[in-house]
Order: sequence, then C-alpha cells, then structure tokens
Amino acid sequence: MPLSPVPDSRAVGLHLPHHDGSRRYVSNLAPRLGDLVDVLVRVPLESEVERVHVRTTPDGETEFAPGRLVRTTATDAWWRVRLTCHNPVTNYRFLLVGGPTKYAWLNGTGVHHRDVPDASDFRLVAHDSPPPAWAEGAVVYQILPDRFARSARADRRETPDWAQPARWTDPVDPRPPAASSQLYGGDLDGVVDHLEHLVSLGVDVVYLTPFFPARSNHRYDASSFEQVDPLLGGDRALRRLTTAAHERGLRVMGDFTTNHTGDAHEWFLAAAGPGGRQTPERDYYIWENGSYVAWLGVPSLPKLNHRNEALRHRIFDHPRGVVRRWLGRPGRREGLDGWRVDVANMTGRWRATDVNHDVARQMRASMARHAPEALLVGEHFHDYTVDLPGDGWHGVMNYAGFCKPVWNWVRDTAGDPMTMGAPAPLPVLEAGAVVETMRDFTSRISWQSLVHSFNLVGSHDVTRLRTLVDHDPRLVEVAAGLLFTMPSLAMFTYGDEIGMEGAFGEDGRRPMPWDESTWDHGILDVYRALIAARRSSDALRHGGLRWVHAEGDAIVFLRESPTETALVHVARAAHEPLTVPVRHLAGVETGRAAYGSGVRVGKRAVTLKASGPGVRIWSWAPTDDGVRFRTPRARRTGR
Repeated sequence: MPLSPVPDSRAVGLHLPHHDGSRRYVSNLAPRLGDLVDVLVRVPLESEVERVHVRTTPDGETEFAPGRLVRTTATDAWWRVRLTCHNPVTNYRFLLVGGPTKYAWLNGTGVHHRDVPDASDFRLVAHDSPPPAWAEGAVVYQILPDRFARSARADRRETPDWAQPARWTDPVDPRPPAASSQLYGGDLDGVVDHLEHLVSLGVDVVYLTPFFPARSNHRYDASSFEQVDPLLGGDRALRRLTTAAHERGLRVMGDFTTNHTGDAHEWFLAAAGPGGRQTPERDYYIWENGSYVAWLGVPSLPKLNHRNEALRHRIFDHPRGVVRRWLGRPGRREGLDGWRVDVANMTGRWRATDVNHDVARQMRASMARHAPEALLVGEHFHDYTVDLPGDGWHGVMNYAGFCKPVWNWVRDTAGDPMTMGAPAPLPVLEAGAVVETMRDFTSRISWQSLVHSFNLVGSHDVTRLRTLVDHDPRLVEVAAGLLFTMPSLAMFTYGDEIGMEGAFGEDGRRPMPWDESTWDHGILDVYRALIAARRSSDALRHGGLRWVHAEGDAIVFLRESPTETALVHVARAAHEPLTVPVRHLAGVETGRAAYGSGVRVGKRAVTLKASGPGVRIWSWAPTDDGVRFRTPRARRTGR
C-alpha cells in the first residue's frame, strides 16, 4: 500500500520505510571528524517512493544529499546516501518523495507527512573516545555490597558507632534513621564468594553501588575517596574482587557521586572546621548566607561546587584522583572497568550555574586518557535527552525511556499506586502508547548513546519488579523479556532473578537469601533462559530495532544484524493470534525458536499466539538481506 497519511509516530509495521543507527543501516558506528559514512534506508515497494534525499545541517545550514537506489528485492527498495561527518554531531533525516502524499519525512519516531523539529533526527556522532565496544549488548548485575553476601572475614570487624547491627535474616527497617544505619555486614569478599552464581546467570558486568567509607549502609555519603571502606574489606578486597571477576570474564563498575560528599568527608571537615574559610577545600562546596548547600536539603550531603577548577582537577585529572585511581589500566586484571555516576543530572547545577555538560566531558576525557576501554553511565530519572549529546556520559540509566513505560504496561490499576516520585499514580497504558513513549525518548539521542545506556525494570532505588506485578507474577517474564531483547545494556538488581520483593527502594534493599529453598526457581529459569537467548544471538546483542506491531496487549519487533534477524513477541495477556507476512521476513522458514513457544511459520504468514502473558523469540539467518557494507569504516574527506 502507498504511504498512508497516519499522523505522527503511532504507526508501526513492516509496510513502512525503516532506518536505525545500527550496523545494519550505518557503515561506521564510531566515525571521526571528516569521515564519510554510508547510511541505508529500506523502503517497502508498496510505499511507491520514487526518490530519497537526506537532509543534514552542517554548520547550522540545511543541506540535501541525494540517495542512490542500490538494490531492489521482492519487497523493498534499498537506498544509500553518503554523509560527511563535518561536525561532531551530524543530524540527518530522510526525505521520501512519491506516493499519494508526494512528500514525507522519516526520522527517529517514524514517518511524518508534515514538517517536524530536528529533535528526533537520526544522529552520527564523531566525538573523541567512543564508548567501549565490549559494553554493547552486555548484561549488568547491580549489587548493594551491604546486602548481597557476607564473608567469614566480616565476623572479625567491629560495628561502627553510626550503625545498627542486623542479622542476615532480620527484616529491613525502612523507617529513619534505621533505613540508612541498619548494617547487615555484607562485604566485597562475599561478592567474590558468589561470583559463580553470576556466571551461571550469564552476567557480563558487576555494578557495585559505592564502596567508599561512609556513615550509612548505602554509602552515598562518602567520608573519603582515598580508600575502600574497611567494613567491606578495604583496598585489598576490591583488588581480590576485580581480579576474580576478570578471571571469569566479568567486568566490574563502581559508583561515584560527583554531586556531593558526606558531611564527614575530609574535604568538608576542612572546609567547615575552624579556619575553614582559608582552606582550598572551602570552595569545593557551595555556600549561601554563611551555610553550605545540601543536596535536596539533606544536611549530611553537602553539594560540590564544580565551578572550582581545583576540585575538578582533584576529582578527574589528578593521577591519584578518584576517577583515575580506581580504574584498571589496559592489560591489568586489577581495577574497575567503568563508573556509574550517582545523580548525574544534578551535578554542576545550582541556580544560575550549569556546568553539567562540562563535568561530563571532563570525566569522559580523563577516563579515555587513563583507561580508554572504561564505560561511563550517568544516573537520570526523567528526560535525559538534553544531557546526552554524545560527548559526555556514554549513556544513562534509562528510567524515563524504558523502565517507566514498561511499568505503565505491566502494572495493575487495582494494586497499590506506583508513582516513581510523581504526586499521582502511574497510568496503565496500551502497547501503542508504550512504544510511542520509548520511540520519543530514544529518537532524541544517538544510537551510540542508546546502546551504551542501562535499560532496567527496577533498581535499588525503586519498587522491585516482583512486587510491581504481584497481581500476576507471570508478568515478570514479560518485563524481563523486554529488558533482555531490546537495545542497550540490560541491568537488573541482585535478587530480581529469584523473585525478591520490595514495595519501594528501601524496602527492596533486603539481604540476598542464599538458602536456595526460598528462591522462586521459575523466575530464575526465566532469567537464565532469556539471558542465554541474548548471549547466543548477534541480533539481540548488536541488532537494530524495527517495530512490527504495538497495540493493546501485544508488542512485536525485529532485531536485525547483518547476519541474523530475531522476531520478538511480548504479550501481557492473551490476545487474538497476530500474523506477519512471510514475504517481509526472508529466510524465516529456516529459523528456530530461541525462547518460548507459540510461533508458527506458514507459507504466507508467521502466526503469533499468546494464551496469556509471555515471550516468544524466533531467530534466523536472512536469505535476502538487502545490502551489505563492504568495509566497516568509510574513507575520510578533507572537508
């Protein structure tokens, strides 16, 4: 059928033109300035498109490059356009000429029959120090050290004066002050003792919440960046952990708060103590009316002043500064493989001051010089798109563009109101609105930033997934299915894989139960199988994203790489069978079920059935795969 004048981006399907930033459609995912990069667009023949152009805006002025028809298959016309990375960010969109409307734009949110702003244009980024290749498609396991595992060494450590000791089987007390002072005594050697559990899951990355000394169990109120908390085993324990993890093929990421320290931090004690006004540390913090500014008004968390160059040098660029000191060097088994940055969205921002992007760029540059394969991910709860231009944080924690819309789809209106910080309960949405939300957010960042962000359906800060879907535990598989099959790093929190519960952040920070008789082995099997499907599939780890169906209780999409296609069907409830024409899925009849059942391949259509909540993945090697790029890197131009 010709391009239908459906308004905006709600239309999805294989009858629509498609492009994404993956290697299936872009010849070079990490170009440098001056590089020539080929981009492809797949245009179904029924669209009746006669010509294709790409519009870019080099140096702020519009420019059009004509497309060349390079191949026609039984279903699609493939057009190629060569672009020059003249600026660090090259935003581009496709102009499709022909059909009944004669004029349509294709950008990151889909096909539009009207002019649209540039915010959702596709992007090529040519910044220095591209993200590490190892991170794309990885599975990340989040650990709160006090609550994951306690080694025998922990029994010999004294409880500090700020802490309330708890036995491993004691319930969490979420009321202040116990919420931050209740100490279970988990340590880094306890993590080492249980690394084989992570290996059996198929995890790639261990992400530790802070390990610096502090006066709380969560340790986001650091009292020093010079050492690992002795309660966790000290510096040697971190070395033992990173070495043991690397020997098993696992990466390890740390957690650093660039926005604030604790009020017991050595810098703050110098700044606020007698004679503090004369100390260099005084200007490490923000002061107003004779008092320090605290993060969100919490007195124990004084906010850092990133307008101070000495502070930023001490954190980012000094050889013994926090960022460089704990990272591993290339070829060494010891040290971290990256940082997650706490409250990255608030760092460097206060009233008229906003140096957030400067801080992100400086941290990335410092890491690139010292440990070029290290990953940098910033925490962000709301719209992160303006903070992710591609030259600072490699990615973000994708609460707004993934976690929240997934919650909107799987939660129950009859249950407790889930707000994620809002003053009203989250709505329950149908699949079309959920996918539209995802497309809206991901279209405003580069593909490079998307695939180096953390997708998640929960964390140590929010409701546990198992509690969220308590009305129907089968929906754990649905949410996990989306998590492990969509682009980005897939992050989940310790215990999610065994059905741990928690109604909110503090309640969910329960000690990991190592008595396997208490585990939900059905959920464990789901996590292991979905992660195995992801790890064994080039398409699920590295492929693009092409939406096929999004309506009501069903979401269907394709992940496409040059060597594999995966069809993913996720249903939150039983629905009428869906059919996808075989002619758009060349080679599908040679495929296999990578996960679940309910996919039937016929001569004319693939039928997808769901008798209840569940996930199905069907993968195959395409037999009519359009166009292949001859080289992974295009030549450069002197422009």
